[in-house]
Amino acid sequence: MQSGSQFDVGPWINEEWTAKLEMIGQEYQALMQELLTRALPGEAGSTIYEDMRESLRAGAQALAFKPYAIYGAHMRLAQDQARLWQQTLREVAGDGEPDDPIIGPEPSDRRFKDEAWHKDPYYRYIMQHYLLLVRLVNELVESVDSLPDQQKRSLSFYVRQYVNAMAPTNFVASNPEVMRRTLETNGQNLIDGLKRLREDLSNSAGGLNVAMTDREAFRIGDNIAVTPGAVVYENELIQLIQYQPTTEQVFKTPLLVVPPWINKYYILDLRQDNSMMKWLVDQGHTVFLISWRNPGVEQRDITWADYMQMGPIAAMEAIEQACGEKSVNLLSYCVGGTLAASTVAYLTSTRRARKVRSVTYMATLQDFRDPGEIGVFLSEPVLQGLERQLEADGYLDGRVMAFSFNLLRENDLFWSFYINNYLKGETPAAFDLLYWNTDGTNLPAATHGWYLRNMYLENRLVEPGGIELDGVKIDLRKISTPSYFISTREDHIAKWQSTYYGTQLPKGPVTFVLGGSGHIAGIVNPPTRTKYGYWTNDELPDTHEAWLEGATQHEGSWWPHWQAWMTDNGYVDTDKQVPARQPGDGELKIIEPAPGRYVKQTIPEVLGLLDRAADHAETAAGGETEVAESSGQELSQEKQ
Repeated sequence: MQSGSQFDVGPWINEEWTAKLEMIGQEYQALMQELLTRALPGEAGSTIYEDMRESLRAGAQALAFKPYAIYGAHMRLAQDQARLWQQTLREVAGDGEPDDPIIGPEPSDRRFKDEAWHKDPYYRYIMQHYLLLVRLVNELVESVDSLPDQQKRSLSFYVRQYVNAMAPTNFVASNPEVMRRTLETNGQNLIDGLKRLREDLSNSAGGLNVAMTDREAFRIGDNIAVTPGAVVYENELIQLIQYQPTTEQVFKTPLLVVPPWINKYYILDLRQDNSMMKWLVDQGHTVFLISWRNPGVEQRDITWADYMQMGPIAAMEAIEQACGEKSVNLLSYCVGGTLAASTVAYLTSTRRARKVRSVTYMATLQDFRDPGEIGVFLSEPVLQGLERQLEADGYLDGRVMAFSFNLLRENDLFWSFYINNYLKGETPAAFDLLYWNTDGTNLPAATHGWYLRNMYLENRLVEPGGIELDGVKIDLRKISTPSYFISTREDHIAKWQSTYYGTQLPKGPVTFVLGGSGHIAGIVNPPTRTKYGYWTNDELPDTHEAWLEGATQHEGSWWPHWQAWMTDNGYVDTDKQVPARQPGDGELKIIEPAPGRYVKQTIPEVLGLLDRAADHAETAAGGETEVAESSGQELSQEKQ
C-alpha cells in the first residue's frame, strides 16, 4: 500500500490468510451468482430487466445526438483526473500539506464519513475518483432531454442504482472500515457476514431482503403493539380491534382507523411513548382499528370492492353493534386512505354518506399524477409482466414489495445494511421501526393488479365515474364529508406534491396540513417530541407551490392540530360525552385480546414456507442418518 496509508497489511499476508480469503472469495462469488439469478421474480423481473435495457439503450441513443455534451463532460473528467493523480502523488511523497479535495461527497452522504476517506491518500484517491465518475454519469443523464418523462425517470433511476452499487464502500478492499475490521478479526467478520447473507437469502423472494434489525428482540403483543384492547369482530379479511378507554368519559362518535394493508397496522402502535393509538385513546376517543389479514393464495380473488365491503363498511356495521352509533369518524393512512376515499364516495353514491362524519387522510394519494420513483416499476410493459406474475402466483409476495421500496432509498435502506451485515459482520441492532419495516404482508392478485393499473397507471380515481365498485360508479367530487389531509414534505412514497391535489376534489370542507420529515416519522410524530413541525394554510389554491408559499409554519406535532379540528368543528362533541365503552360491553363479545391473530401472521407462515423448511430439514437429517448407517455397515463388514 502507498506510503502514508494508515494500514500496513504486510505482516498479515501469509499462507493461512491467503487460503482463508480465497475460500471466502469463492463462497461470495457463488452467492452473488445465486443472488443475480433470483434478483427479481420471474415475469415481473424479466420485464423490469427489459425496461432497464430499453431505458439505457434509449439514453445512449439520445446521447449520440449530443456529441458536444459528451465531449465536454469527458474533457472535464480527464482534466480533473489528471489533477487528482498529481495531487495524490504529492501526498504520497509527503510534498507539503494536502491540497483541498477536487471533489467531495454531499454533506448528506454518510458513506464516506470514516476519517480514512479524507486523510489516507489511498482511500482519498479512490473516493474522489469514484465521485468524479458519478458526476460525469449524472451530467450525461441530465443532458438527455429528448426522452419522454417516464423513460427519463426510468433512465435516471436505473443509472443511480448502478453507480451506487459500484461505490467503493460496497467492496472489502476499497472500504477502510471493512479492511480495518478484517485485519482486527483475522477475517472472522467476512465469515460471519457470509452466514448472515445465507440466512437473508433464505428469507428473500426475488431480491435480497437484508436484515435490518435483530428480529428476535421483538414480539408482537409483548413489547410492540401493546396498547390494551380486544378483537371484537372478524371476517376473512379483517379483525376489528376495540381499544380499552383510559378516560372516564369518551366522545359519542367512535373513531375507526383504516391502516394500509401493504404493511401491518402496528406502525401506529409501536411503543407506548410513540403510539398513536394510545394517544387517541387518551384524548377521549373510542378507537376501533382494522387489522388486515396477511393473505395467501386462497385470497387471490379478493377485489378492491371486497376490501371496501369486508373492511371499512363491515367495521362500521360492527361498531354500530358494539356502540349503538350509526356514524363514525374515519382516520386512514396511505393505501388505507385511498380505500377510505373510495368508501366515502361509494357511500355518497348509495345515499349513506351520513355514516361518516369526517374523514382524515394521512399520507394518502388520490390523484396519482406523479407517484414518484415507484412509478419506475409501473410502466405498461412492467405492469403487464407483474400482472402475469400475479395471475400465476395468486398474490404478490410482500418481500418483493419491501425490496422494491428499499431501492427507492438504496444507500440508506439497502447498501448500508449490506456493508454492516455482510462485510463488517455486525449483528443488526434492535430497532422496532425496522422490525416493522421487515414484517411484510402479501397482496392478493385481484386487488393489487387492479389497484396498480386503475390508480397508478391510469389515474382513474380522479375521473367522475372512472371507478366502479359493486356496480356503483363513484365520484370523489360528490363527497361532502369534511376532510382533513396530512402529508409530509420528505415523503418519497406518497409525495405531498401529489397528495395535495386530493384536496381539489371533494365539495365538502377540506383542511390540508403539511408535516415535516417523511412517510413514517412525519406521521407518527407524538407531541412529546416537539419535532419536525408542520405548516397550515386556510386557503386551498390550485397548486401545491401556491399553497406552500402562503403557509404558516408551526412547531411540534400536527396531532393536537388535528384534535382541535375534530373538536372545534363538532365532529366529536366535547359537551355530549358518554361513559367510557369497554370492549365486549355491547352486542359484540370479545374474540381474543389485542393485537389478535391476523397481525402475527408472517409471510413464511402464510405461504407454508416454514413447514417446507422443516420438511426439508427432516429429509436432510434422514439422509444424513442413512449415510451414517450405511457407513457404519460398511465399516462393520470391513472389520469382519
